[in-house]
Amino acid sequence: MKGYRLDYILYDPELSTEPDQYMAEIPALPGCRAWGDTPEETIEALQSVAAAFIDIYEENGEALPQAVLAGRVNPTEEQAEASNLFIKSATVLA
Repeated sequence: MKGYRLDYILYDPELSTEPDQYMAEIPALPGCRAWGDTPEETIEALQSVAAAFIDIYEENGEALPQAVLAGRVNPTEEQAEASNLFIKSATVLA
């Protein structure tokens, strides 16, 4: 199982593209965005979307963006069971 530590940006609803919802994106994966009613829900959705992005790159035989490869880590057994993606830090825009 591969793991990645990726930075994300979390936008308050006033700055989101969807009124009344938070938005988060991972700049290293262009177009990788998710929305939710709470910051926690948004980040959880973002993890799923980012994992799908990475899977699609790999299924299509495409190289992952360098910023994603730079964030590759060897997950612990517990982390590997939970997810193949770990988000390490946030820039919160309010």
